[in-house]
Amino acid sequence: MTVRQRGAGVRVIIAGGGTGGHLFPGIVIARELKKRLDEIHILFVTGKRKIEREILLKAGFEARSIDVEGVLGKGFLPRLRALVKMLIGSAQSISIMREFRPHLIVGVGGYPSGPVCLVAWFLRIPTAIHEQNSFPGLTNRILAPLVKKVFISFEETRKFLKRGDLFLSGNPIRDDLMHLPRFPGRDNGRFVILVTGGSQGARAINRAVVAALKELKTAGLSPFVIHQTGREDLGRVTDDYRTLGIEGEVKAFIQDMASAYARADLVVCRAGATTIAELAALGKPSILIPFPYAAHKHQDINAQALVATGGADMILESDLTGKALAWRIRRYMEDREELKKMSSLALRAGRPRAGEVIAEQVMELIGGK
Repeated sequence: MTVRQRGAGVRVIIAGGGTGGHLFPGIVIARELKKRLDEIHILFVTGKRKIEREILLKAGFEARSIDVEGVLGKGFLPRLRALVKMLIGSAQSISIMREFRPHLIVGVGGYPSGPVCLVAWFLRIPTAIHEQNSFPGLTNRILAPLVKKVFISFEETRKFLKRGDLFLSGNPIRDDLMHLPRFPGRDNGRFVILVTGGSQGARAINRAVVAALKELKTAGLSPFVIHQTGREDLGRVTDDYRTLGIEGEVKAFIQDMASAYARADLVVCRAGATTIAELAALGKPSILIPFPYAAHKHQDINAQALVATGGADMILESDLTGKALAWRIRRYMEDREELKKMSSLALRAGRPRAGEVIAEQVMELIGGK
């Protein structure tokens, strides 16, 4: 049982961003810390993307931004500009720290965490970082030997980080997903498939799913589909469903993922770190289609980690066709015992207490300070 701490206010900076995949685990950690401390001030430091501000504003956290951008895969001049921004971001980080006077820094990945954590190391402020993916990003590979604690989400990450105090925590997931509502009879006992290519959708997945549903209908199978298409494909996929006479809920973006997960018998999706953590913690059977252009193929490695446990199936995008996907879906529709087995194995691989575990470790670092 966690004891709520009392005393003078503690100040923590959580640095990172670029995508929601980096910020959402940071928000979970922040909320867990707030449960444990009566007086705590948490400041997020991010880049200057609009989505970062929107996510944190909705979550109710204060945020400051610094100038920063990536350097990988760029030519000489863009890389030089990125390095100049890194210096500017470092100066801005120093200014923020002098004003906020943090007791601890937590880097949650993405380029914004680099300047903040490097400055914290220079100023001798205790720092921890969290790596969501199985293959660590450039920023965390640089920071790992410098910080007090490195939280990792996958056991496989150890072989890529040779130095640093590594702690297998898992990837924090949102509280609302841990208390899923139930929908008895809502889908009339039909097999429900949740399809999502991430917040932006995925055209290759969208096309393959429509083709697969056509194959399944020809075979006399009619699953109900909750389909997140992304904005660009919404109109086309909606028309395809109507033309083929396929029932489903087709949306550009699913706001209530908890409800969608609760209804799904099978999930067809990408293999981002947050998605993998959610599938495992919830015990949701899945067909993973890793994004083929992810840096260092980290989505392939993420997917393989869950597939190796028996908790997921996988199709590489290079092998993705309507027929291949339809065959996999039909297999699980007709063999519910196999589906239950996959669910059980996924659940066994999950780490639903990741946010709590990280918060407890962070509390120790704060206590040590």
